[in-house]
Amino acid sequence: MKCHVLAACLVGIAHAATHSQAFAQPEVPAQEIRSLMVAAIDATDGQARGVLAGPLANALRARFNASGPIHIEVSTLKRYSQPGCSRLNVRFRQEGVRLSASTAPRAQTVDFGINYCRDGSAPASTR
Repeated sequence: MKCHVLAACLVGIAHAATHSQAFAQPEVPAQEIRSLMVAAIDATDGQARGVLAGPLANALRARFNASGPIHIEVSTLKRYSQPGCSRLNVRFRQEGVRLSASTAPRAQTVDFGINYCRDGSAPASTR
């Protein structure tokens, strides 16, 4: 349940486990998720990745009593005919997450899909 809350929170922020070797680019510090989503839309391989930094990262680490950095991997699942619009998969992963006080820290991964355009809007069509 808390993972779903985290995903919903991160989707809203975007609009204003195991490390994947599929990403050729290095992880870059990201103050917001949107910049990585736009980078994936623009990338020829449709991928971008980064490490969440700043106040949002600090708030999420505190909320889940986690010690590790928050890694974000964005991959393009489909490019739509509308320029600058794609179906994206956004993955958050972090080590040392405690979902409750009685559980041991563990790796946590949350994925969500989103239809997204460079300007922050949803595509007019998913064709």
